[in-house]
Amino acid sequence: MEFNTIVDFMFLTLGIIVLIPCLMFFVECLAAFLSASPSFDPENVHPQGSAIAPQPRTTILIPAHNEAEQIVNVIQVLQTQLTEQDQVIVIADNCHDDTAELARSTKVNVLEREHKTERGKGYALDYAIKYMFKNNINPEVLVILDGDCIVKPNTIKNITSRAIATGRPVQATYLMEQPDNPSLKDRVSMFSIKVKNQVRLLGLNRLGWHSLLTGSGMAFPWSLINKVSLAGSKTTDDMQLTVDLVLANSTPVFCENALVMGRLMKDQDAQSQRSRWEHGHLEMIAVEVPRLLKAFIKTKNWAALGLALDILIPPLSLLVMIWIASMIGFWLVALGTTVSSFPAVIVTIAGGLLLTGVLLAWIKFGRADLPLKNLIA
Repeated sequence: MEFNTIVDFMFLTLGIIVLIPCLMFFVECLAAFLSASPSFDPENVHPQGSAIAPQPRTTILIPAHNEAEQIVNVIQVLQTQLTEQDQVIVIADNCHDDTAELARSTKVNVLEREHKTERGKGYALDYAIKYMFKNNINPEVLVILDGDCIVKPNTIKNITSRAIATGRPVQATYLMEQPDNPSLKDRVSMFSIKVKNQVRLLGLNRLGWHSLLTGSGMAFPWSLINKVSLAGSKTTDDMQLTVDLVLANSTPVFCENALVMGRLMKDQDAQSQRSRWEHGHLEMIAVEVPRLLKAFIKTKNWAALGLALDILIPPLSLLVMIWIASMIGFWLVALGTTVSSFPAVIVTIAGGLLLTGVLLAWIKFGRADLPLKNLIA
């Protein structure tokens, strides 16, 4: 095989690798764009099928690390959606403030956990699950809510009822509150989160595919808890949990009529979290995508294939940077050597799909949060 043929093949392969996540991203955004308007108003979430069944018996786990500032408000808002048969368990995990004391003031069950090495949300949840088994606490549905998240009206009823109806894990829409005097970075971060947690999940839902778990506002039929492990310290624990559930034939679903609102991290914390998330996502691509593809080939589990393609989409800002760098590099090589320009054309098409997807998401879902001049910037 001639040298140029080998180089052409290598560049073509790289071009297809860039094309796949851009194409998948475009398909998800297009499906969301063509769907009816979101079925909830962020300020007034109405019940979904409220006449179908009463709210199932529910336990809500709230892992909290130094959440004294908002834990009382989070619990009090949550309690307005609970019935007498429900209960809340707060796990004050490696806290150095009065999170535990403040949570107890709301009359909920509080567990305190300290561990020098096993730190993080996954370990806190695993600790609570073991406590539930030990104390014979057997709800119909288990809900996980972060310690800084406010649940909008009827959210608990909608996700728990959906979990019972489908027998699957359910993910609510999980968005971030707009901070006071948001900076350009804040606006871009909020738009990226909305694309990831609302637009893409809405598109996947309308296509009849899976839902990614996004960390808060998750409901699990209690019978599924033994199928997976919640313990872990990965930044991408929720994505790992999604993979494990799909491979266990318990594909999560998205509940459009449910909403939880968290807080956007600021400055150095936000930058650190974004960096850890990007590295964690790249690790998931390297480790879990081959695992999912192998499961698809072996068992014809189509949900595994769909999730593998979805995980191939890195965080939006990183995907844009990968595309820009690859397009410049491919065209420089194509114009300066005898290598075929076809891979460069493929990467250019990929960029068109990516930018079109971003534009469709912005037109329908992002204009209120991100003015056009900020989107361009």
